[in-house]
Amino acid sequence: MSSSSSSGSVGAPTTSPSTEHEILLEKLEVFKVQERCDKRGRKILRIIGKFFPARVLNGAEGEEALKNYLEKKIFPEIGKAPFCVLYVHTSVNRQDNFPGVSFLRSIYESLPAAVRDGMEAVYFVHPGLQARLFFATFGRFLFSAGLYGKLRYVSRLEFLGEYMRKSDIDVPEFVHDHDEELERRPLMDYGLESGRHHRDYDSPAMDSAASMYSLRCIS
Repeated sequence: MSSSSSSGSVGAPTTSPSTEHEILLEKLEVFKVQERCDKRGRKILRIIGKFFPARVLNGAEGEEALKNYLEKKIFPEIGKAPFCVLYVHTSVNRQDNFPGVSFLRSIYESLPAAVRDGMEAVYFVHPGLQARLFFATFGRFLFSAGLYGKLRYVSRLEFLGEYMRKSDIDVPEFVHDHDEELERRPLMDYGLESGRHHRDYDSPAMDSAASMYSLRCIS
């Protein structure tokens, strides 16, 4: 998909999903442009990482399906106005719902210029220790400086209050449950204590710490 064809779709009327992959993404509500805006009046694109069907959408075919869905369904809702991304990393693990760093980089690089320019902030909720280490080490090399500079880590939902009203934070119940567990067991933030769902919460969409540094996770 060329950038010129993608750019022309921004602000166009939304169309209903047509392919099996597009219908699945619509049903799972992985991506959702919320009705209410943040405190600065920007639209909020909510992304629930746990809902992403990485086992189904993988490889070149999966990338193309996701690009088509975003172009037809999400970009028209965003339009050319400034917006922010609320990415919820809770319960994400590499086996089930993370497509890989190279997959995400390809998607980002294919975004229309109007969408990239309009994306003013990315709020990364419940990042986990390994995710923080990974992006601190490799983020500037894997993604543009512009995107990396927009990244904001949010360890608790309450800290989103600086950017958006509580009534605007529309996330599934399991996100609130994990937030409460982190309040009770704060050492989980530093990987020094395991929660009830350790494998889900502490697998940051990469392999082990050793493979993270070997960069096998982005192949």
